[in-house]
Amino acid sequence: MKHRIREYPLLWRTTRLARRWYYARADAYPDWSRALLSEGRHWEEARRAASNGPRVLIATSIGSYAHAVSLESALSVALTLRGAEAHALLCDGALPACAECEASLYPRIERFVRQGPQRDLCRDCFWPAERVYSELGIRVHRYSDWLTDEDRHAAAEIAGRHPVEDIHDLVIDDLPIGEHALAGALRFFATGSIDAEPHGEAVLRRYLEAAVLTARATTRLMRAIDFQAVMVTHGIYVPWGIVSTVARREGVRVVTWNVAYRKRRFIFSHDDTYHHTLMNEPVEHWQDTELKPQQERELMSYLASRREGLFDWIVFHRPTRQDPHEIAAKVGVDLSRPVIGCLTNVSWDAQLHYPANAFPSMLEWLVQTVEYFAARPELQLLVRVHPAEISGFPVSRQPILSELKKRIAQLPGNVIVVPPESGISSYALMSLCNAAVIYGTKMGVELSSVGLPIIVAGEAWIRNKGITHDASSPDEYFRLLDRLPFAGRLTPEQQARARRYAYHFFFNRMIPLPFIEPKAGYPIFQLRLDTFDPLRPGATQGLDLICDGILHGKPFHTDERRERRVAASV
Repeated sequence: MKHRIREYPLLWRTTRLARRWYYARADAYPDWSRALLSEGRHWEEARRAASNGPRVLIATSIGSYAHAVSLESALSVALTLRGAEAHALLCDGALPACAECEASLYPRIERFVRQGPQRDLCRDCFWPAERVYSELGIRVHRYSDWLTDEDRHAAAEIAGRHPVEDIHDLVIDDLPIGEHALAGALRFFATGSIDAEPHGEAVLRRYLEAAVLTARATTRLMRAIDFQAVMVTHGIYVPWGIVSTVARREGVRVVTWNVAYRKRRFIFSHDDTYHHTLMNEPVEHWQDTELKPQQERELMSYLASRREGLFDWIVFHRPTRQDPHEIAAKVGVDLSRPVIGCLTNVSWDAQLHYPANAFPSMLEWLVQTVEYFAARPELQLLVRVHPAEISGFPVSRQPILSELKKRIAQLPGNVIVVPPESGISSYALMSLCNAAVIYGTKMGVELSSVGLPIIVAGEAWIRNKGITHDASSPDEYFRLLDRLPFAGRLTPEQQARARRYAYHFFFNRMIPLPFIEPKAGYPIFQLRLDTFDPLRPGATQGLDLICDGILHGKPFHTDERRERRVAASV
């Protein structure tokens, strides 16, 4: 099929839809035929044995997420080989909006408002994933199988009658339907607010309708079949966030996963999206484990590599090593006065409710931070706009600098902004600083490990670790700013604690799967499997850990103390 795309060269160059059309028919999806040929009757015996085992719903839902289909189909095999009955859930065009839909795919958004994704995205979404699961003999549930005409009418009616300003807080049958609908709409537009979008309300109502349909379909499915666990990627947006909330309400254990920063590694969490669980994870998981010299060297070597992303597959820019003093002169920082770093994050990403946040949004935090520093001329605020605004996907349609200038037309002279397109290293910029203020960026984990004091105002994962200065209200935040500049860097004890957490985060929480092969382009990885041998119990440590977590609720992280106890008992 590869040669057929040449018939449409302009379409191939200019639209992502064509690329998805191509990839769906090429090598983006796993081909299990070779492994099945070698397994023969052993696989059929494993499936029969698992038919009486605990049921696990692999809620892939969006079939065009080829990387998710790759990992989740491999996990369905691994779970089967451990005696579990795996089921798959896929949308077959039943939803009027989902996380696959993005404004960048629709030059005329009114077309999406009018007809949704059914005439384009849906056509090549379901069948490639269904083919993968069916080839393995995994039972596939379609969304439409669990929906009625009454459901469709009710969902449309609910989506049409609620005032738009009330949708975010809408709860139906104890499910936060509106929160995930709004998160989905923000992701669609790649903005932190839909207020300025001409079709914002119409798109939000589409996501609300899709959220209601997802809730009804998955409620009916989970009440018809006794699942022990449900696994989804992300655990937010539509439909994955709704699947997760339905499962929790129905008393079904929830497992979420996402691609980690490090290559061939993944983060799994229990009960909630990792955006929440990483902030609220018990400190007992890591705080009492002293790092050995080898572990500390390993951590610091990895953190140094993050400047160029040598060992990561999530990299937003690859700056070369740069001298901090040259950078100071280039961006206009006066090193005779204290510098406070300010790191933004992407405004639309994972917009859920975080009760501990000091401000209602990252933009509001940034505006009030700049206004505060306007009254502190003895300090300099060095704002680094996140490179993912232009290098991430989707590209942000609401650049934070443009939004800031709408609120503050003339930035104070002591506020210096490094834009997202700059190739200057964020790490080198922060090395100029006395401290950093952050909202939701993950860099707090890294910066605290090298001793930089951090003030946290939002949902950064370093919050609640006893390492940073955490604010949960504007007053608390400004009281912390009043203490700037700090007298020095983190104490040796604080820095050691920060490194213990960083090691836990980057090495214990990010679970390696060696049969995953990184690749350029879409998708970012594929399977490297010719047999089922790496998927069998005892063959792959990371996979055993994941399957134990899915089936038995065990923690999704390595525990050296537990491993030492086991080794001592053998």
